[in-house]
Amino acid sequence: RYPIVQTAMGWVSDANLVIATTQAGGFGFLAGATLAADALEGQIRKVIEATGGSNFGLNFHMFQDNAAQCVDLAIAYRLRAVSYGRGPDAQTIARFKAAGVLCIPTVGALKHALKAEQLGADLITLQAGEGGGHTGGVPGTILLPQVLAAVRVPVIAAGGHSTGRGLAAVLAAGGSGIAMGTRFLMTRESPTPAATLARYLKVADPQQVRVTTAVDGMRHRMIENRFINRLEQAGPFARLRIALGSAWQWKQQTGMSLAHMATVFLRALREDPAALAQVVMAANQPVLLQRSMVDGLPDDGILPSGQVAAAISDLLTCREVIEGIAAEAAQCLDALLARCPEHTPAAVADRLALTGERS
Repeated sequence: RYPIVQTAMGWVSDANLVIATTQAGGFGFLAGATLAADALEGQIRKVIEATGGSNFGLNFHMFQDNAAQCVDLAIAYRLRAVSYGRGPDAQTIARFKAAGVLCIPTVGALKHALKAEQLGADLITLQAGEGGGHTGGVPGTILLPQVLAAVRVPVIAAGGHSTGRGLAAVLAAGGSGIAMGTRFLMTRESPTPAATLARYLKVADPQQVRVTTAVDGMRHRMIENRFINRLEQAGPFARLRIALGSAWQWKQQTGMSLAHMATVFLRALREDPAALAQVVMAANQPVLLQRSMVDGLPDDGILPSGQVAAAISDLLTCREVIEGIAAEAAQCLDALLARCPEHTPAAVADRLALTGERS
């Protein structure tokens, strides 16, 4: 009902969060990338049964083990959309289109938006540098106008959004809506443990939500914590020890054995300890995320977050978040219209879409 999208966050965007988003009039994505293969179909069915339809999306990555299963299930259940980062090939996109499933890739740069459109994207989610997790370095105020001027498909703006003012600004710029991750993570329906949510709520300064490359060598925006500070301050061999230590600590999940540890360490003596540390830490990343988002140990893992966490001070329901944003955006658009000589059809249509009014 509203141009508000709940993004797919690993171990956060489960069926319950998607249900709450859908029932409140937003559009939710199920995080298929972190759902066990034997649980995925059950989560899809749970959303369908609770909402009475398949008007939601599934997120996946082509490099995950059960990517083919995600593709097949999205088509079999005629889900409204799929989202992805590293995209599927043209043949897979053609399968989605034949089934009426919208393709909505997430990109963080102008060149990637152009490529996504070329490959057949129906819409594009554009994540600006303010966004959480793996992110680019260009702020939305620069990136969004660039992409809007370059592509013909609708663009959904992500990164830095939690208010109706932000939604109104995106619509005024020519965007089709906003996508939010951190704002939905910080809701009452979020499955995130209380101790981890408390850490998000403690963020008062946007500078505490910063980019690091210490985990896997790529730009990764997260809340500063003890683990990240320790990793960043360590030298090459110390960083390797931290990486191997965390892998050994969770050896059941990472598959790290004592012999494997010894092999990696001996390789480091001959090669590049910093590079090997990065490889091991990248392999640890799913477990590090799980420690904070599932086990509730925010200092033992990583805390992906947009800078907007610093602007959120309370946990609302998904309905309160969505309806509050829609109401504020409608007020902003009304104020904008009041300054205009006449009410244009496009502006009125925007307002109707936000408020649910019917002519």
